[in-house]
Amino acid sequence: MKRPILLHPDPRLKKASAPVADLTDELRTLADDMLETMYDAPGIGLAAPQVGVLSRLIVLDCVKEEGELPQPMAMFNPEIVASSDETNVYEEGCLSIPEQFADVTRPKLVQVRWIDRDGNAQEQEMDGLWATCVQHEIDHLDGKLFIDYLGPMKRQLITRKAVKLKKERAREKA
Repeated sequence: MKRPILLHPDPRLKKASAPVADLTDELRTLADDMLETMYDAPGIGLAAPQVGVLSRLIVLDCVKEEGELPQPMAMFNPEIVASSDETNVYEEGCLSIPEQFADVTRPKLVQVRWIDRDGNAQEQEMDGLWATCVQHEIDHLDGKLFIDYLGPMKRQLITRKAVKLKKERAREKA
């Protein structure tokens, strides 16, 4: 089931999420719903706070090449346990800040640990777009948005545009 995505500025996007204590069928359904929502948007990552749930859950799939098989991932309680000194710059966007993009510098490689949908501990090194995406989504769990990496002028400009878009969408629904 597709879920509505919260749009910036929304106070829930700035709150830290609680760890998942117990994997329930409800949380697995949430992960499935988030993947459906992410693919429909379309996006490559989505964090639970973006659909109004303050739990440490993210989903991602950074396969973008035509004809390649999707690689959907659901990560419960994801954490970065190591990161490289070497950095990458990617133009990032966010489903909660539609139509706005900016270059963000992040570690090129990250070692990520999480619990999968079956309750098993996983750990994997991620590189390139996968590394950027997982860092972006984990930031959401800590109440941080990609625009928080930008200078104040650029951040304010994007926020003003986001407020305008949010008002336009509210008027369209009315």
